[in-house]
Amino acid sequence: MITYEDVRNNKEISTLIDGANHVLSAMKYTEHGLRHVGYVSRTAYMILDKLGFDEKTKELAKIAGYVHDIGNMINRKDHGVTSAILIYPILKEMGMPLEDVCQICSAVGNHEEEIGSVVNEIAAAIIIADKSDAHRTRVKRINERGSDDIHDIVNYSIRKNIVLVDGEKKIISVKFYMDNSSSVMDYLKIFLPRMVMSEKAARFLGCEFRLYINNVIINTVKRMSKKQLEQVPRPDEDIDL
Repeated sequence: MITYEDVRNNKEISTLIDGANHVLSAMKYTEHGLRHVGYVSRTAYMILDKLGFDEKTKELAKIAGYVHDIGNMINRKDHGVTSAILIYPILKEMGMPLEDVCQICSAVGNHEEEIGSVVNEIAAAIIIADKSDAHRTRVKRINERGSDDIHDIVNYSIRKNIVLVDGEKKIISVKFYMDNSSSVMDYLKIFLPRMVMSEKAARFLGCEFRLYINNVIINTVKRMSKKQLEQVPRPDEDIDL
């Protein structure tokens, strides 16, 4: 079996990751280099490990996380699809079984919130891992003059990010800790579609998804029952405040 270490030590793949990061740097995007793909790789593995998946599935998720962004070397638009197309022949040439290559390529090609779908467990894991990687260390362009780019401002305000998985209760929590240099509203302007996709990914894995910002839960964890809905006042009813 082709392992994560085999992929990580492949010079062609490393060159594609470096090239992708260089292109995005020139386009003034946040960091997408070895630190980012390493984080996504480790986090995807951790998610499936906590949920009790087999070693092979976890290893494939780790590999998918490492190669998911190489398509940025060509263009940011539809980079997930491009990444899948680029990695397919490389993994085959390395000797990976075709069915494993297909799982990785399907996951990588569907990790973008604009066009992707949660097609398998590997995709679910790398989606949550990828979308949770927001942190000030990803911002390279803020200096003494500051920045007026909302992506820079929001990422720079995030001092800590955590993904927690409760395998017994089937809960996946993503937590961000922001300072007051940005706002939750600014965060949601960028990240809401990504968190919606993460919620779908968690449900695919049979889990609830909880999003916290500064220890305040942002999303509704459970749907309201019929009885609870009946207790919600109608628009024409008076509400005691």
